[in-house]
Amino acid sequence: QVQLVESGGGLVQSGGSLRLSCATSGFNLDYYAIGWFRQAPGKEREGVSCINISGRGKYYAESVKGRFTISRDNAKTTVYLQMNSLEPEDTAVYYCATHPLRDRGLRVGQCLLGPDEYDFWGQGTQVTVSS
Repeated sequence: QVQLVESGGGLVQSGGSLRLSCATSGFNLDYYAIGWFRQAPGKEREGVSCINISGRGKYYAESVKGRFTISRDNAKTTVYLQMNSLEPEDTAVYYCATHPLRDRGLRVGQCLLGPDEYDFWGQGTQVTVSS
């Protein structure tokens, strides 16, 4: 059974940092894409970053490039989102999600930031950035 559990959210001042974790179980990350998404009140869910571990591809939304970094631990079961230089506009509930790579028509190493691409979701973790 595919399971994703996010943690690491909290309240931080503008300019601060947080590291979110997405603990996975029930599947092999080598054959799945992992995405981080966020949803602010009254706004649609948007893609923040994704990783295709088998092809070593990483992608970022323009709004977070240079500030956020996606990575995977050596045990190959947890994906992190390191968030630096946080801004009040980053305030949202952050979710991790996954889908299998097979039969998705992706190029080697590619992953996508569209929420509709993803099949399984965690429960989310709140990130609040104060000004």
